Amino acid sequence: MALRIWASSTANALGLSVASKAPALAPLSRCFSSVLDGLKYAKSHEWVKHEGDVALVGITDHAQDHLGEVVFVELPEVGAAVSQGGSFANIESVKATSDVNSPVSGEVVAVNDKLGEAPGLVNTSPYEDGWMIKVKPSNASELGSLMGPKDYTKFCEEEDAAH
Repeated sequence: MALRIWASSTANALGLSVASKAPALAPLSRCFSSVLDGLKYAKSHEWVKHEGDVALVGITDHAQDHLGEVVFVELPEVGAAVSQGGSFANIESVKATSDVNSPVSGEVVAVNDKLGEAPGLVNTSPYEDGWMIKVKPSNASELGSLMGPKDYTKFCEEEDAAH
């Protein structure tokens, strides 16, 4: 009790206010993975960035978060054909092995060779250094069937709430 009186009088002398009761804690906001503007998103949690005649493809931050630490990525060969919704890669994490589906149809024109040596780039930089393939789309209208950032965010929130 003496310590409380001393603390109160010291606070008053310093011009500090003393709350008589602890302030209520603000509700914790739900932490959500990042979703970037300028990208399109598939329901299977891949993203695509269409630039000119090439589409850059990878998995979303939400997907990598659910996978956990990525330890191996198997990518297709340059020249391979991919189909919208079809598997083009496998990702092995400490939790599971998962297929990665293409958000667009077309021809693979480049693969991210860095992922062979550093598969963890998928975790640390899913939208930049962790990209997987570059595709020359055969049907650019397929991009219209993908979600924008707001729709994808809502989709993820609803999906997470159902689990």
